[in-house]
Amino acid sequence: MDNIVGLWLDIAGWGGAVAILASYLSVSMGWLRAGRRFQAANLVGSVAFIINGSYYGAWPSVVTNVAWFVISAVALIRMQRAASRSASAQAPAPAPAATAAPAPAPAPAHPVAAPAHPVAAPAHPVPVVTASMPLVPLPAEG
Repeated sequence: MDNIVGLWLDIAGWGGAVAILASYLSVSMGWLRAGRRFQAANLVGSVAFIINGSYYGAWPSVVTNVAWFVISAVALIRMQRAASRSASAQAPAPAPAATAAPAPAPAPAHPVAAPAHPVAAPAHPVPVVTASMPLVPLPAEG
């Protein structure tokens, strides 16, 4: 049983080495930007090294990888916070509450036809409404 655990911890250690070296190579060659993927690979790799080094008592490696883990974790947290701030700054204003009164319908863009029945002339002069003047509903008198 102890051999199986040792084998899995060796696999973890080699996997951590591959993750850290591959991410470093990718950033150094310009294949990958030093962003979330890079930090995540370093985070996972450092955890694997911490587990492997603890099992074998390689304390200098454990301490180094604890620092590596903290640096990657802090970088990922800061990237997430910056992305959240950026997204909230670009977010549209929230929609009005559903309990608010609905907005009045816009005035028609076309002229309104005259009524079919004749209308008596008012006793006072009324401005003439032409097709170029939009009709706007007046508020009700109360």
